[in-house]
Amino acid sequence: MTTHGRIRLIEDRCTSCMICVRECPTWCIHIEAHSEELPPTTPEAGLGRPGVHPSRGRERRHNVLDSFDIDWSLCMYCGICIEECPFDALEWAGEHVAGTDSRAGLVHDRHTLGEGAAERGQRGQREIE
Repeated sequence: MTTHGRIRLIEDRCTSCMICVRECPTWCIHIEAHSEELPPTTPEAGLGRPGVHPSRGRERRHNVLDSFDIDWSLCMYCGICIEECPFDALEWAGEHVAGTDSRAGLVHDRHTLGEGAAERGQRGQREIE
């Protein structure tokens, strides 16, 4: 059985679609992203279509994740963000986030939430004990 502990971000699956942000009832997730142009597809694929340059093919853009933060002081560990993510970029991992003496210590960024973060957190807990 999966426990509702910390949430892990699988960054290479995240498309910055903002569904987790919109669905979170406590608004504890904050994402910043920007859009970049992808290399064009083959010119033959888009000939005759509006907005397609004949020598470059169809222009495409994709979102690039700049920051992904969870404020654990607001999170109620409901898992709605995990359930609603269409790309499975969020998952349960490990125990709850340990308490800190400042609120800033409860805001974790994408590096803290990334793969292996739960193991790093558990190692840190063992060092404290």
